Amino acid sequence: MKLSANKALAGVGMLALLMGATAARADVTIALGIPATGGQIAALGAQAKLGAETAVAEINAKGGINGEKIVLQIADDQCDPKNAVSAANQVVSRGTKFVLGHLCSGASIAASDVYNDEGVLMLTASATAPALTERGYPLIFRANGRDDQQGAVGGQFIAEKFKDKRIAIVDDKQVYGQGLAKEATKVLEAAGIKPVYTGTINAGERDYSALVSRLKDEKVDVVYFGGYHPELGLIVRQARQAGLTTRFVGADGLAANEFWSVAGEGGAGTLFTFSAEAKDKPSAQAAYNEMKKGGEPDNFAFYYYAATQALAKAIADGDKDPQKVAKALKSESFDTIVGTFRFDEKGDLVDPEYVMFEWQNGEYDPTKL
Repeated sequence: MKLSANKALAGVGMLALLMGATAARADVTIALGIPATGGQIAALGAQAKLGAETAVAEINAKGGINGEKIVLQIADDQCDPKNAVSAANQVVSRGTKFVLGHLCSGASIAASDVYNDEGVLMLTASATAPALTERGYPLIFRANGRDDQQGAVGGQFIAEKFKDKRIAIVDDKQVYGQGLAKEATKVLEAAGIKPVYTGTINAGERDYSALVSRLKDEKVDVVYFGGYHPELGLIVRQARQAGLTTRFVGADGLAANEFWSVAGEGGAGTLFTFSAEAKDKPSAQAAYNEMKKGGEPDNFAFYYYAATQALAKAIADGDKDPQKVAKALKSESFDTIVGTFRFDEKGDLVDPEYVMFEWQNGEYDPTKL
C-alpha cells in the first residue's frame, strides 16, 4: 500500500512532533559517586544515597528540572581511587554530565581528573582534601569544608582543652586521614605543643595491638586520629580491652552509627568535628521526616540532600550545560535544607561551619566540654 505524498509528509511531521515531545520530556541524569559496596565504609555511602534519593524524589514531585525528571545513577567507587577512575569512565561512557560525590577524598581526586578531561561537572558534599579544588579544575565543586579547615579546628580544640596532656597523632595513610593529621599537627606545633608520638596504621586491618601498646608505653592521654570509623572503632575497643583510658579525637569520618557498633561502650567520649547538626534545623524537618522512612539519617544524608538541591537549581539555571552550570554555582546563592550554599572561584563552599561532637550511649551530640 502506497501513501500519498501529503500523507507521507503528514506522517513525517507527526513523527517529528512525537520525537520533539519525547525530547522535551528527556531525563536529566546525575551520577552519584559513593562506596555502595566495599565493607563498613559503605555505610557512609548509604547515607549519601539516602539523602540524594530523597531530594531527587522531592524535586521530581515538583516537576523536576524545567519539566524534566532527574534520574540518579549510582557510580560505585568503593572509596578507592583506582575504582573511582573506572567508575568515572563509566559515567563518561554513558554520556552523563553531572555527578554528586564522590564521597571519599582519594576517590574524588582520582575521579575528578577524568571529569576535568571530559567536561563533566562534579559536586561532592563530603570530600575534604584541599587538593581537590587547588588544581584549578573549573567544573569541580564541594559543598563542605576542607581538611585544612577541619583538621585545624580539631588541632585548636586539643590545644585549648588538652594542652597539658600527652598527645599523639595517628593517621591511616590515606589522603583524607593524612590531610587531617597534617593540619592538626601544624596547629598544635604553632601552639607550642609537640606530640609525644606520631604514627600510622594500615586501613582495613583488624589487629591494632601494636599501636595500642605504643600508646600505653608513651602514656598517651589524647590521640588525634585521621581516618574513618571502622579502624578507629577497632582501635578504641582494643585500647579499652588493654586498660587504656586514652581520649580519641577525629573528624567527620567518625560520624557513622556503625562506629558505636564497632567500638562498643568504650567509644563514649570520642570526639570529632563535623558540619553543624542538620536534623534540628526547621528548614530540614520535612526532609528529615521523609528520610526517616529509609532509616535514621545522619549529616551525610542531609548534606547530600542539600547538594542535590543546589546542583538541580544550577542545572536549571545553566540549561544543562556544565560550563553554564559551573558559572551559576559560582555566581548564585542556593537555599538548601541545611542553609545557604555559596561557592568561591575555586569551587569551595564559603564559610563552612564546624562543630565538635561527642559520642555517648550510641549517639553523638555537640560536646559540652
